[in-house]
Amino acid sequence: MAHGEPNDVLEVARRLVESLGGRFSRELGIDVDVGGPRVDEWFLAATLFGTRIAARTAMRTYLILADAGVRTLANIDAHSWDDLVRLLDAGGYARYDFRTASRLQQLAVEVDARFGGSVCSLRTVVDPNTLESALDALPGWGPTTVRIFLRELRGVWPGAQTLLDERSLRAASHLSIAMPRQQAAQLDVLRDVSSRAGLDVRDLEAGLVRCALAHRDMRTCPGGGRCRALTGAMHVWVADPTPIVVDRGDGCRMDSVRLTKVPVGPVTSRSTL
Repeated sequence: MAHGEPNDVLEVARRLVESLGGRFSRELGIDVDVGGPRVDEWFLAATLFGTRIAARTAMRTYLILADAGVRTLANIDAHSWDDLVRLLDAGGYARYDFRTASRLQQLAVEVDARFGGSVCSLRTVVDPNTLESALDALPGWGPTTVRIFLRELRGVWPGAQTLLDERSLRAASHLSIAMPRQQAAQLDVLRDVSSRAGLDVRDLEAGLVRCALAHRDMRTCPGGGRCRALTGAMHVWVADPTPIVVDRGDGCRMDSVRLTKVPVGPVTSRSTL
């Protein structure tokens, strides 16, 4: 098949990243390739992404925290629990603000005790299973958060070799990017496609995750180069983070939500990563 035709795999890969975006860390202005504090910044952002909340809400919340001086867990001590709740509310965590504020404080204490305040000490862990176990043992972390954090550290930390998740594989199939059944070989295929398309493998992987999140049901989308998420034909309803307070007339008040229909793009993913 000639390069540039609708179903050409390399062209689809390029359009995927161009249309939906690549690494979430880069979208937040965090260059993890630099290492050091930038990785600690991504660690805090990944902690937010790992909660059961929309990706765009997690991104907005991290930027609000960073603007207030909370760029890494090491900055948590300088802010009270009430400060954290207020910042989380501003980002859209109204239903999870208390729990998330407490979780961040606990996590900051544990990272300080185990790693001297910075997870960068884990960069020397070469064995992927050992690295993933060390992260998975942190309070509030689990396989999902570990995967979110490590997939954007591929090529930066030698132990960051987490397998592709089910959503990435589902999106790859939807876009006609053939993947082998052997898990160990799947990442090699993605690296090959990325290299030939002139992309960073992390951007392509993140693009696949974004593609999966953009679809309620891939069976209703033609897929391949005609995937609606790539053509601008797909929209999602996005909630405004500021609730509308509604008086029900019986002495009770309830929160409602403003919804806006927007095209699928880098920050309009439907769900968690």
